[in-house]
Amino acid sequence: MELEELSVTEKAAMLSGGSEWDSRGNEKAGIPNFVMSDGPHGVRRQLGEGDHLGLGSSKPATCFPTAGTVASSWDPALAEEMGKALGNEAHDLDVNVLLGPGLNIKRNPLCGRNFEYYSEDPIVAGRMAAGLIRGIQSNGVSACPKHFAVNSQELRRQASNSVVDERTMREIYLTAFEIAVREAAPMTIMTSYNEINGVYAHENKHLLQDILRNEWGFDGMVVSDWGGSNSAVAAVKAGGSLEMPSPGYTSVRELEGAVKAGTLSEADLNARAAEVAKIARLTKTEGVGRDDLLKDAVAAAHHEIARKVAENSSVLLKNASATLPLQSGTRVAVIGDMAKTPRFQGSGSSKVNATREENILDELKNAAAATGVTVAGYAQGYDRQGTKNQTLIDEATTLAAADTTDAVIAVVGLDERSESEGLDRSTMAIPQVQNDLVDALTATGKPVIIVLVGGFLTFLFAEVIAQAVNFFVQMKWVFKSDSSFKDAAWKYAILAVVVVVVNLVLPGYVTSLCQSWGMNAGVAGTIASVAGTIASVVNTLLAVIVSYPLLKFWIMPKNK
Repeated sequence: MELEELSVTEKAAMLSGGSEWDSRGNEKAGIPNFVMSDGPHGVRRQLGEGDHLGLGSSKPATCFPTAGTVASSWDPALAEEMGKALGNEAHDLDVNVLLGPGLNIKRNPLCGRNFEYYSEDPIVAGRMAAGLIRGIQSNGVSACPKHFAVNSQELRRQASNSVVDERTMREIYLTAFEIAVREAAPMTIMTSYNEINGVYAHENKHLLQDILRNEWGFDGMVVSDWGGSNSAVAAVKAGGSLEMPSPGYTSVRELEGAVKAGTLSEADLNARAAEVAKIARLTKTEGVGRDDLLKDAVAAAHHEIARKVAENSSVLLKNASATLPLQSGTRVAVIGDMAKTPRFQGSGSSKVNATREENILDELKNAAAATGVTVAGYAQGYDRQGTKNQTLIDEATTLAAADTTDAVIAVVGLDERSESEGLDRSTMAIPQVQNDLVDALTATGKPVIIVLVGGFLTFLFAEVIAQAVNFFVQMKWVFKSDSSFKDAAWKYAILAVVVVVVNLVLPGYVTSLCQSWGMNAGVAGTIASVAGTIASVVNTLLAVIVSYPLLKFWIMPKNK
């Protein structure tokens, strides 16, 4: 039986889920149901009722580095290699549609879900996502880039309205999706929770029809985020194919009623049902059981790929006094709760039940024979949740200051509650107890190697303040004796020029003000000139001093 021969009710039933993760098929038309599963850096395959918040158990799978980390590799080919492994695991775990990658723009560094997204740069996000999508879909599994579109916050995400003009929307918020669609041809795309200019994404015809399908040529399925469909009828009209998860048969009755009332054309219903049926047929798997687990050999091979991705995505922010690499014979004190209990992913729907975990403390011990770098001891250093505990700091500094310690490796960063779906961060800072620990460790005089763990931007305040204060010391009369600073001088020159140009406008305002007071024009001009000069000098110095640590840490090219 052909799809078009099904009844309105049968076709409407295909447009909403049969369970938390399954679609509804139709045996008469030979359309199988299919399974969807999170996520962007690992398969979170749940059985039974399941949930979309990362709370319930799931099958073990490889936890690859998150998108925020992978983007630091600047390597779409590496993302594609990771995608091939992801798609392979999805296939072997009986998943047809893998819900990722996430490629929303990091508009605000406080977004709690930034670890799941690639970049604040749409070109980087699009190219990296395209690589991952190609890799996933090489296994006959559908990738599902998300969340389309203009979705850059978790606060009130199901009720927020992103008000944006057309040019800004296209140049910043849609570019990454456009690159992914045109370069990698994803079979599925997921809409976001929010409204865009007053219309919810899953019911937004301008996004789903005018742009996505008509302009970019997308011919796949559009699925709602879980609970993100507000009107089944409006979604079908606008181009939304599948509502997830299962709403029972409420939406089926709404669609059936709309067709009967003439407010929804059966042609639109047919088009959406065909999009769902296409995914069911393209991603159908054979010989995979619902309860199957990954084979040990597959898990081991993919763990090595995950390590490779992590190694190629790590960023060396600075290396004062050529402390790294550590020389053979170096005895290191390993400090920090995260050195022993690693944090390698955020919380929420993307949380993976990892097949294997590693930590810095054990890896240093395991590599000692090969590297000659030995562990002098371990100290927790801080309470993971940020509770002040001076005893932990004292124990850490005692170990660091000991004669048996040559250098310190301090692992600090954000805890599990700081980066999560459903909430935004309140600050860019790591917990104060960790800043206190770093201050205490540096005071011992031993070289301190800081490993900063986080899915996105964090402030290590001790370093930022130290860089700003050290600015004048490093400047040393026209950058004569600091080659690295000299290399960056042109960036400061550009910044200074911008500030000076802006400040040159001020004398005109001062002149007008003086003349309104009845002053002689010549006197007013002199006053304005002096005021402008002083303002230029002061503002230039302030801008450079404040910007120096930011430029050095995040804007200047990063060495790996």
